Parts: sequence; C-alpha cells; structure tokens
Amino acid sequence: MSETAIGRNRLGAYLRDRRSKLDPAALGFPGERRRTSGLRREEVAQRANISPTWYTWLEQGRGGAPSADVLDR
Repeated sequence: MSETAIGRNRLGAYLRDRRSKLDPAALGFPGERRRTSGLRREEVAQRANISPTWYTWLEQGRGGAPSADVLDR
C-alpha cells in the first residue's frame, strides 16, 4: 500500500471517529431515532458546505486530497 493510500485511510478513520463523537442536538440536528451515535455523513457534509457524495468519498479514501479550507470547516 502506498503512503498516499495509507494517508487517505488515516483521514477516513479520523473523520469517522470525529463524526461518531459529535452531538447532533448541540449542532441543531434532531438527536433521536439514530442507529449509531454522532452525526450522519449528510449532516457533516452540510456543516462543511460540501456534497454528501464527496464527504463519503473522503471517508472511504477515494475523494482526493481536501483543501485546507475544507479541513478547517
């Protein structure tokens, strides 16, 4: 596995971990009726002002390198 692929896998793992620890109610999203804790991918994408598809690809390691601006969101 190349270093680039390893970096993408680490980014995806980091994003999934952070997403699972966010409180939906604290960010203005409904918190009830969730199968897992944290935000949904669509909610993170909305907060970051990116498409849900691209966010999903970032988590899966196939979205390319996000800009510093996107990472700051």
